[in-house]
Amino acid sequence: MRLVIYARFSSHSQTEQSIEGQLKVCYEYAAANNHVVVGEYIDRAQSGTTDNRSDFQRMISDSDKKTFDGVLVYQLDRFARNRYDSAINKAKLKKNGVRVLSAKENITDDASGILIEGVLESMAEYYSVELSQKINRGMNLNAEKCLSNGSNPGLGFKVNPDRTFRVDPEEAAIVREVFERYASGETTADIIREMNRRGIKTSLGREFNKNSIHRMLRNKRYIGTYLYKDIETPGGMPRIIDDDLFNRVQAILDKNKAAPARTRGKEEYLLTTKLFCGYCKEMMIGYGGTGKMGVAYHYYACKKAKKKQCGKRIVKKTYIEDHVIAECLSLLTEDNIRFIAKNVAAEFESNSDTTAIKKLKTAIKDSDNAIENLWLGIEKGQSVEMLTERINKRKAERAELEEKLALAENKQFVLTEPEIYAFLDYIRKLPKDDVNKRRALINIFVNAIFIYDDHYTLILNAGNRVITIDDIPLDDIESALEGVDGNPTPVSFMVADAPP
Repeated sequence: MRLVIYARFSSHSQTEQSIEGQLKVCYEYAAANNHVVVGEYIDRAQSGTTDNRSDFQRMISDSDKKTFDGVLVYQLDRFARNRYDSAINKAKLKKNGVRVLSAKENITDDASGILIEGVLESMAEYYSVELSQKINRGMNLNAEKCLSNGSNPGLGFKVNPDRTFRVDPEEAAIVREVFERYASGETTADIIREMNRRGIKTSLGREFNKNSIHRMLRNKRYIGTYLYKDIETPGGMPRIIDDDLFNRVQAILDKNKAAPARTRGKEEYLLTTKLFCGYCKEMMIGYGGTGKMGVAYHYYACKKAKKKQCGKRIVKKTYIEDHVIAECLSLLTEDNIRFIAKNVAAEFESNSDTTAIKKLKTAIKDSDNAIENLWLGIEKGQSVEMLTERINKRKAERAELEEKLALAENKQFVLTEPEIYAFLDYIRKLPKDDVNKRRALINIFVNAIFIYDDHYTLILNAGNRVITIDDIPLDDIESALEGVDGNPTPVSFMVADAPP
């Protein structure tokens, strides 16, 4: 695995030597586990209670370049001491296929901490879906009334303040001209050249091209059809083109239409960053390919096996994911849900970071006292000019402290036991094949999976419980890349960006 090392020391009681010690242990760990260190990120005199650290943020940003697979720290408190920041940034890294490893600790953090991260990541997805549903409800209501939902209405239309549509006479004339030219036999290339020669722009203010012309010619809004998602409402828009002209243009377009290119949809690989080769311990990566008969294949493959450095056979994506989901489902019992809700809520309560807030409030109070003393000095006849300058300086410092306090208080994030229970109960009731349910189960329960050709070992969150499943029939595992055209492309589509 390609690793970068992240090292940090605080501004108090630690020195440059602590960085050297962290790096030494991390390099020893990497060598002992056959990992390759490809870079270092170091923050000096930076507190772990905040993620506002220059090299830390640079490391998070660099993770999307796919140049490293893991972040190695001396121990997990070097990464973050704030549970909320830790969960957010681990989710960002995970989205880019990057794991966080500790040189001095076991594969997991403590049990409650792991559960918190799993619950946070899953609830992020839940709240994202909830927000999306609320937005969609509003847009659906607009669509029922044939009102604008904010998207570009297209050349020839304008939106009134009440969200209804009206025809723009000058632009509508351009639309009719384009339709008539194409219906009379002119090519799209000829029409594009003429529009651009005259300086006519699209509804987005750009020059015409092949795509914009084709979108215009296929747009049913010009015959008065309101469009929203897959729903069409005839008569919901003011008309610009008559049906006869529109239908003649569609017939020509269909005749000239080339065979569509083959497309391949994105596939989400739910076990990314959690699935490892049992033989060489390298991360398994999701791959997609197309067979000679046009059938799409999705599977996980050991990174070293792809380079002929390991003999691990590839495994079907759906097969291993279904196996793991089945094990997770068996854990989602009523007792377990109540246990998780209670313990994660307690962990949130005990780990709420109030230290920084107390320090900031004390500093603000000290500033107020200092300002009051300076005013007393002026009243006693001391140098007005000098004391006024010091008062202004103190006020500026106080304003900065208040800003930091506001940010710190906004970061206070606590989930209650009923909230966590409601979320887990919601997940339990979703259909088995619901991707949100599958994703949440893996986030909450699965720490790591080490897969061999005839069995796999599942390491669960909360106590490093280990389950070994040894009933994987070899017939259900692809043995090679035979029948896959070209070079399969590695893919890793993670969804949740950050906790709520």
